[in-house]
Amino acid sequence: MVSGWAEFLRDRSVRRRKNRPYSRGVGGPAPSAQTISNRVTMSPQPAKVEPEALKSEAYEWVLRLTSGEATAADVQALNRWRRISRAHRQAFAEANLLWDQLRPAAAESLSRSAAASQAFARGRPSTSGGGLGRRAFLGGALAASAAAVGYVAMRPPLGLWPSLSEMAADFRTGVGQQKEVALRHNVLVRLNTRSSIAVLAAGAGEAKADRVELISGEAAIAAMDDASRQVTVVAAQGETIASNARFNVRYDGQMVCVTCLEGDLRVEHLGRAAGLRSHEQIVYTAYDLGSVVSVGLDTVTAWERGLLVFRNDPLARVIEEVNRYRPGRIFLMNKELGRRPVLATFRIDRIDEVVPRLQAVFGVQVKTLPGGLVLLS
Repeated sequence: MVSGWAEFLRDRSVRRRKNRPYSRGVGGPAPSAQTISNRVTMSPQPAKVEPEALKSEAYEWVLRLTSGEATAADVQALNRWRRISRAHRQAFAEANLLWDQLRPAAAESLSRSAAASQAFARGRPSTSGGGLGRRAFLGGALAASAAAVGYVAMRPPLGLWPSLSEMAADFRTGVGQQKEVALRHNVLVRLNTRSSIAVLAAGAGEAKADRVELISGEAAIAAMDDASRQVTVVAAQGETIASNARFNVRYDGQMVCVTCLEGDLRVEHLGRAAGLRSHEQIVYTAYDLGSVVSVGLDTVTAWERGLLVFRNDPLARVIEEVNRYRPGRIFLMNKELGRRPVLATFRIDRIDEVVPRLQAVFGVQVKTLPGGLVLLS
């Protein structure tokens, strides 16, 4: 998969040597948002862009947004570009993933480049990897630094700040926040903490449909009083479709969990589909669609009532959930402790009481660090 980026960067290098005005090397200025947008607007039918051309545009966007030169206008332009079609959103997601996969190679390149730089300063050739010429050194350093910046921008460490995709959302909540968004045609979306959505344009033949993408986090959707109109929630590679229902969708970056609260809905993923009724739930990942299971709704909808409800959940999962609602991060240093069951209800507006309560019940040692970081052992 990484070969796609390699071919793209090689082609860009060839274009640069031919002095095409929009072509830049990885280390040079990234293409402007206007340049990328012009390639889209010049096409009379953007939905029919060739896959390779679409992939190239997605790579250009990733390079632009990780160049250190991106502006708020660039983010808005990206948002418009992603809305053009599902193929555009998928191309950007795949480019993002491929860029992420370059991180190990970039780290190795950066390490070798540093060794070469130190050896050069000492006046002797490096023995790391047989030595690097000036061109290779510069190219490796630039590629490594670009990949490192791209990784931090696309995958913020520990989730301590929003990613670029989240910042490009139409609606977003911060830590501990909730927000209600009223869309057209009696569709109400309620966002939980650290959640982002984008309102998408209806596709061909979807005149009576509302489309929303859950970029990250959790949302409760109510599509009521109009059985003739559908609402589709896109999350990762799947879609949840309903016309008269209430449901909850949660996407943590690894898996998507869909719970039907009322009515009926359909989940489509990788050419497969599953129907859900009230009190039923299904989970899917990038590669698999799980089975429908029956669940109690009390814990699923607790956040809408301002509560976190745990029924014999392992402490490790409790800590993971609590981290979504507070700034900083709690780290559980004892794996054995993380297996202990927790039966508790916490108020979201008093989330700072969680650590003292855990300390009182489990006798854990607590070490508080700057930035809201807490170590439990």
